[in-house]
Amino acid sequence: MDRTAADAADLLKLDLQVCFSLHATARAFDAAYRPLLRELGLTYPQYLVMLALWERGALTVKELGRALRLDSGTLSPLLKRLEAAGLVRRARDPRDERSVTVAPTDAGAALRERAGAVPHRIMEATGLGAAELIELRRTLDDLTAALDTAARRP
Repeated sequence: MDRTAADAADLLKLDLQVCFSLHATARAFDAAYRPLLRELGLTYPQYLVMLALWERGALTVKELGRALRLDSGTLSPLLKRLEAAGLVRRARDPRDERSVTVAPTDAGAALRERAGAVPHRIMEATGLGAAELIELRRTLDDLTAALDTAARRP
């Protein structure tokens, strides 16, 4: 399909960028989560770590990083702060000293109950129903998979 110079220029408009819409949405989500998570003493990235641990139990740092799409340079300071807060414990695998396992402490596990209201309050804030949110999530997962594939191409 031939594009005119005007069409090409239009493609550079900020309001037409899906990436910008996703960025703005992520910032809006952050603002909506912040007061709810402050009550739990967590930041949003710390909340994601706790969600993964509550769902899956003890994980290695590598598994946790893969699940959250975070590198160890980002994850390590997060885990140190959660450990200092008494919510997780880290332990080296005696069979492989390079591997560190992260698990919720009793206090971290107990925090799960208090966090139970967060998803409901966020859902209310979106104004979307459960079915709409499920469909949105599916679309975003498909988009992520397509972009991951494109990023791996030479």
